[in-house]
Amino acid sequence: MGGAAGGGQMMSRVFDAAPGAPEAEASHGTVFRSELNPVDFLHRAAYMYPGKTAVTDGKRRYTYRQLAERSWRLANALRAAGLGKGDRVATLLFNSPEMLEAHFGVPAAGGILVTVNNRLAGAEVGYILRHSGARYLLLDAELEALAGSAGVDGLTVIGCAGTGGPGDAYADFLAGASPERPPSWLADEEETISINYTSGTTGRPKGVQYTYRGAYLNALNEVIVAGLGTDSAYLWTLPMFHCNGWCFPWAVTAVAARHVTMRAVDPERVWELIDGEGVTHYNGAPTVQLMVINHPRAHRLDRPVTAMVAAAPPSPTLLARMSELNFRIVHVYGLTETYGPITVCPEQEGSGELPAEQRAKYLARQGQAYISSDLVRVVDDTMNDVPQDAAVIGEVIMRGNNVMSGYFDDEAATAKAFAGGWFHSGDLAVWHPDGNIELRDRGKDIIISGGENISSIEVEQAVCAHPAVLECAVVGVPHPHWGERPKAFVTLNEGAAATPEEIISFCRGRLAHYKCPDAVEFGPLPKTSTGKIQKFVLRDREWAGQDTRIRGG
Repeated sequence: MGGAAGGGQMMSRVFDAAPGAPEAEASHGTVFRSELNPVDFLHRAAYMYPGKTAVTDGKRRYTYRQLAERSWRLANALRAAGLGKGDRVATLLFNSPEMLEAHFGVPAAGGILVTVNNRLAGAEVGYILRHSGARYLLLDAELEALAGSAGVDGLTVIGCAGTGGPGDAYADFLAGASPERPPSWLADEEETISINYTSGTTGRPKGVQYTYRGAYLNALNEVIVAGLGTDSAYLWTLPMFHCNGWCFPWAVTAVAARHVTMRAVDPERVWELIDGEGVTHYNGAPTVQLMVINHPRAHRLDRPVTAMVAAAPPSPTLLARMSELNFRIVHVYGLTETYGPITVCPEQEGSGELPAEQRAKYLARQGQAYISSDLVRVVDDTMNDVPQDAAVIGEVIMRGNNVMSGYFDDEAATAKAFAGGWFHSGDLAVWHPDGNIELRDRGKDIIISGGENISSIEVEQAVCAHPAVLECAVVGVPHPHWGERPKAFVTLNEGAAATPEEIISFCRGRLAHYKCPDAVEFGPLPKTSTGKIQKFVLRDREWAGQDTRIRGG
């Protein structure tokens, strides 16, 4: 990025200081360098490949020059609207050019990006907007009712109609702003670039802070793991609101590949785009993969398409079917706190020649860490490594450049998560002799349904708010399509009456529908002598005879 290729700004930016920051002091032998900043990926792509198509969205197509200009216009417009360094800019958007532009324009402006899950209920959205202190909201026109039900005042809302033309408030917002990249306010690559909210494993979501350095390095991780190149076409089946799309907005741009957006996963549309747009890569949970390969349009591809899969290991049946269709599966594992995936199961020499079931068993492992992270460990309660014997179970812990800097405005939770200097995942695994790890269970109370994390505690709180309910326990139970779904075990107040349908409907008024229980069973709950509900008893009963290595899709 040096020399003339930097366009001047790339070099001078080294000396730009944030408001109030001390100027850099030059001394003999000092080597000045740029901070690691994923925004630079777009600057470089637009310089190197200005006329190359950057994004296709239905009939809309933007080159890298246009994507950069639109992103810089967004940055300048935000500053003109009063954005100060570190102000939070939230999004309620679908996968779209506008969502991509937010990943570059917001940090280019000096703001912090907060991509909100558009599948949440209004109260949940409201909590995130208030907790993050968002001052601005980029809002898709189809989600206006959701934003309205969030009940948050004082936000500057920029509506996105998705047309990019006159009358689109977002387009009008950009129209009067400069298309030149604004001077950077970034002083330290460890500053926060985005806050991603967890699904709330303790009833309230926590804001996971990503740094510029972490996002930059993890984007390069994804380039390597996915095998992205300049000729790649990446299909957006994974929501960009989830872990910033695993850093793929920055990764795809880093190699000037092509973004192919779609607002929601539709297997018919997936096949249209694979065939019509030359898609080479996409990401998704096993549920998404099953939707794709079981669709009537499914056919063997004349070229390999890489499908990264997370949330559950590929089953022998899934792996065999995808291989028949010429999909290349890459199995990865991670959490919101690790920028999405942090480990990958490596294909060893000769593994492709193994029988399908044996190969699938190998690929079911979570593997080992991405190259910008320390190798993950599996430890006992005293943080000593468990034997690498594929038998002793311990907790997976992580450390490295693609582990969060901490939880936003929650020092206590941050300190607990990093006890002993490593991030504690809460996930249980064994350690194989070859150094790869394999999960045996997720965190005890998390339900993983179709790739979405659901807090059992959050669902229990919603059920217990019903006036007829005395107490409740929620666990994940097997589901043929979603992997697992919540089931509520309920004890009613004496003399009270309720039906399962009433309880489920009650929850739907308080939670996103995908979090609500599919079934309700009434009766006494198993407890310890001290009165603690024994969820494992319920879970073991529901999963009897099932493969419980990892519950969920």
